[in-house]
Amino acid sequence: MSSNVHKLRMAAVGDYESILPFQAVGAEPFFLSEGEQDKLRNLLLKFAREGYAVVFLLDTIFQEGKDLVAEINENYAVSIIPIPGVKGSTGVGVEAIRKSVEKAVGMDIFAVR
Repeated sequence: MSSNVHKLRMAAVGDYESILPFQAVGAEPFFLSEGEQDKLRNLLLKFAREGYAVVFLLDTIFQEGKDLVAEINENYAVSIIPIPGVKGSTGVGVEAIRKSVEKAVGMDIFAVR
């Protein structure tokens, strides 16, 4: 394997207990609490500008900053993925996937009949 392989960076953002496991797979941990919108904006812009490939974002924080996440997803090549916290999922991740698939195929293929 070539020694010139470019390693893509990953980050995990949220509370300590929820994001610590992501450090085991190489994600850089960034501790953030709900309600810290200015810090979230600065972090997400840092990740986008510094070429991070993937950002795992605690779903409650993802939900609070959904407009910012949409703006960054539209303008940068970083994937921001909501993850459930230790208290459980809010369902925002499933909803984000549903919207992405609906946008791609033109209909909600997950709709229950």
